Amino acid sequence: QAQLVESGGGLVQAGGSLRLSCAASGRTSSNYVMGWFRQAPGKEREFVAAITPSTYLTYYADSVKGRFTISRDNAKNTVYLQMNSLMPDDTAVYYCATSAVVSRSLRAFGGWGQGTQVTVSS
Repeated sequence: QAQLVESGGGLVQAGGSLRLSCAASGRTSSNYVMGWFRQAPGKEREFVAAITPSTYLTYYADSVKGRFTISRDNAKNTVYLQMNSLMPDDTAVYYCATSAVVSRSLRAFGGWGQGTQVTVSS
């Protein structure tokens, strides 16, 4: 599997925006479903968004629908997560991962990156 490196996290005020990036090195990620997950302190890792490899179909958790946008640039082996109208409940470590199938399940994904911290202050 490709090695994944997330970046773009930081501290932002409620209502603000951030753009996360996930760059893949090694084996290309262009053939895989790419997903974003997040894990808040004391909580389980949860699905945020996913995008298919060639048709670019997108899937979102209800909690982020209309605020977050997932996209990918296969030529750059990179997937993005544009996060707008951020809320304190969005505070978490954000991870990207790959999957051979379209799924919202944690168990369908692998090749996890190290994560990037997003903190939203009220």
